[in-house]
Amino acid sequence: MLKNSLLGFFRQESSTGILLMLMTLLAMVVANSPLKGFYDAFLNTPVAVVIGHLTIAKPLLLWVNDGLMAVFFFMVGLEIKREILEGELQDPRKVAVPAMAAVGGMLLPALFYAGFNWGNEAALKGWAIPSATDIAFALGILSLLGKRVPPVLKLFLLTLAIIDDLGAIVIIALFYTHGLSYLALGIAAAMILILWWMNRRGVTNNTAYVLIGIIMWTATLKSGVHATLAGVILGLFIPLKNNKASFHALEESLHAPVNHVILPLFAFVNTGIDFANVTLKDFTDSVTVGIVSGLFLGKQLGIFLFSWLAIRLGLGKLPEGVDWKMLYGVAILGGIGFTMSLFIGSLAFEEASATGIALADERMGILIGSLLSGIAGYLYLRGIGQRGSV
Repeated sequence: MLKNSLLGFFRQESSTGILLMLMTLLAMVVANSPLKGFYDAFLNTPVAVVIGHLTIAKPLLLWVNDGLMAVFFFMVGLEIKREILEGELQDPRKVAVPAMAAVGGMLLPALFYAGFNWGNEAALKGWAIPSATDIAFALGILSLLGKRVPPVLKLFLLTLAIIDDLGAIVIIALFYTHGLSYLALGIAAAMILILWWMNRRGVTNNTAYVLIGIIMWTATLKSGVHATLAGVILGLFIPLKNNKASFHALEESLHAPVNHVILPLFAFVNTGIDFANVTLKDFTDSVTVGIVSGLFLGKQLGIFLFSWLAIRLGLGKLPEGVDWKMLYGVAILGGIGFTMSLFIGSLAFEEASATGIALADERMGILIGSLLSGIAGYLYLRGIGQRGSV
């Protein structure tokens, strides 16, 4: 049963990765065609929700990034909780190596980026951009290798990416929060207390949790803390132990809209780079080089070296049937940042953009670093598979 559910999950993630690639290509084609005016108008379409004295007015781009992506983070919160209580994250021996790999995969890319941007205060705000791994893209590449890759290697990558997501969530909460409104923050905190009380009292009505979650999201949006964090918090409070069927049904119901609508739409509205204004300087800019080196070099070195360190310290061992060559291939694929990198990039340089500070388009570095990691990881794993190592 577990094996079948995992295979289904991998297929879903693989199809999502392919869809994200297509939407990214479509965005770049449209942004560099006579349709660019329509594309820009679409992103800036004003959308407002007014309830009494409460007004939320944002362009469509921010409704996607702040609103729809909260649903994505809600699903992430549910997945993290399920993995902690029922999945791979409940066994410390199985978690130790991918957890250490995730730490290394966040630390070294940040150091690579900081090394290229030291002294540039505005550019340094993007230090966390290359620290994320996109699970959909990475698993999508692994799926192309078929039986050359054992399922346990996919599971290792999945565990690493989940812990990586946790790290990204903490980074967003600690470092990308601006201009706090303590009244709104207090309302959000009150909603969290209500969610905790409902969970402790054994309330199993998911609709009740979601309604409180919507209020929490609104308050978080107004507080200055990024609103997507409300999605993660809500996911963690949905009860599982006494609510298994409903919990799993809820999580399953989110996969299609998130993977096939929200994430592709996020990719489409965030990757429309206008190449008409791109020059050689954009490719050699410290922001671009920092992101590319962080994703392509920092990620693979961090994941591989920290995995080796965890095993040398006796914290865990390589998954059965996986050797160091295979692990290094997964480490290369860990450099596919994309979704979370784009998201962190939009937060990191939001203030710089508003104040008119000129910085290279971080999306360029994310696309190049992710593309290099995806191609290199695929060719490497395919190569060792043909030699009979996989």
